[in-house]
Amino acid sequence: MNKKSITITSLFSLCLLSALPAAAQYKPEPPSELGHPVAIVLLTVIIGLLIAIVVLGSAVISAMDIYRERVKSEKSKPVVSAILLLVGLLSANSLFAQDAKETAEATATVAPNIISGLSDTSFYLLISVITLQIMIIFSLLYTLRVLVGMERKRKVKAAVPGKPVKHWFERLNDTRTLDEASEQDEDMGHDYDGIRELNNPTPPWWRWGFICSVVFAVVYVWRFQISHSAPTQLEELAIAEAAAAEAKEEYLKNAANNIDENNVTLLTGADDIATGQKLFSSNCAPCHGAQGQGIVGPNLTDDYWLHGGKLKAVFSTIKYGVPEKGMKSWKDDFSPKQLAQLASYIKSIHGSNPPDPKEAQGALEKE
Repeated sequence: MNKKSITITSLFSLCLLSALPAAAQYKPEPPSELGHPVAIVLLTVIIGLLIAIVVLGSAVISAMDIYRERVKSEKSKPVVSAILLLVGLLSANSLFAQDAKETAEATATVAPNIISGLSDTSFYLLISVITLQIMIIFSLLYTLRVLVGMERKRKVKAAVPGKPVKHWFERLNDTRTLDEASEQDEDMGHDYDGIRELNNPTPPWWRWGFICSVVFAVVYVWRFQISHSAPTQLEELAIAEAAAAEAKEEYLKNAANNIDENNVTLLTGADDIATGQKLFSSNCAPCHGAQGQGIVGPNLTDDYWLHGGKLKAVFSTIKYGVPEKGMKSWKDDFSPKQLAQLASYIKSIHGSNPPDPKEAQGALEKE
């Protein structure tokens, strides 16, 4: 095997050894995740970087002849080849160790997916492949630079004589100052009423912004209109309204039970009065009578009250009871809403004048 073949073989070995971690950590992606827009973008980047690696690899192979002519010592070629192989082995081992560490950390830590609809394993796998490809590209660029003998030159701050110094804004927009001679070179041959069209490209930031917007539009259309992997704006609105209605219902449910003797209000709805009547008939009628006329307990339909006839006083009496007179506390039997319904029913039968009422007890309280 000649020296050129040894050098080419060494470079190929370096690239193969660097690519081993990506092959070792590759796992087949589930078919359901290939349609995810983030996965599509990452796979597109991987394909683009792979093409760049192929082009750079071809350039490196072509530069082998130049590198061979620059090497003065014939004995140094095997040494350089061995160094390249050693660097490849060390980089491969370090990448294997790093991948093993990341895999262990990912296994030990359980956390929600970073990207909704895409597993963390697939996401980290694609990111790792992209990172590895970028490292390979930088390695190939450095190798190509060494082979052709290109040295990095320091930037000269002083302006070249006869060449105007561009402002940073001009450099950002890549603008060019044209004189009459250069205008002729940039003239595109289009003349409209004396207005000539010159070859004046758009600024780099505008071009990259346009490219990014096109990529974003493709991902957006795929995600929202084709794969339907994310809700549209109308669907998001419907979801938000449903969540708000559910939260409101839960709030009202809890607010209904946040009633006490300080904030209770009179309930006049037919359902509330009917519920209060049922509670009264099954729990209060044995002592106060079926119509509230009073039996053992006092008459609840007249203007005389032992413990207050206002709604809040009636609510408090039902809630805490009057143990010294034999009336129990109902706060453990009824909810705050039921206590309010029962107190409202008692207020609704005031002045009903049932037959055989019990004699008046307590203090007179006119409504």
